[in-house]
Amino acid sequence: MNVKITETFSAAAENVWDLLRDFGGIRRWNPNGIESVTVEGEGIGSVRTIGIPGGIQLQERLEAYDEEARSFSYSFYGKLVVPLENYYATMTVFEDGDRGCRVEWHSTFDHPALEEDAAKQLVEGIYNAGFAALKETLEP
Repeated sequence: MNVKITETFSAAAENVWDLLRDFGGIRRWNPNGIESVTVEGEGIGSVRTIGIPGGIQLQERLEAYDEEARSFSYSFYGKLVVPLENYYATMTVFEDGDRGCRVEWHSTFDHPALEEDAAKQLVEGIYNAGFAALKETLEP
């Protein structure tokens, strides 16, 4: 399955990328529901562990990083805490003329434990909440 959400921001692409490029800095722009973040390793292959309420730890592995294209990709790693398999997501920041920039958050995954609509709603909900937090950070 594929999910893609795009959001427009009135901030400069470089300002948005400055927040997103830091794989371990997710709490700088999305503190909602995230209690802690640690990163093991550096660069591609590094793993961030995100602590969420209930003592749950979600791990994500940095799979690709392109500074010039303002893009990075990650996958779920270790024990799955979300009912999605083979999850691979990419966030990319694009210039958008006078309006600032747009960010595309795209993923592919399998969802054997969920019906298609439920899986799509789950991922879109996560992305929309993340974009709302990013917008709040950039456009208070």
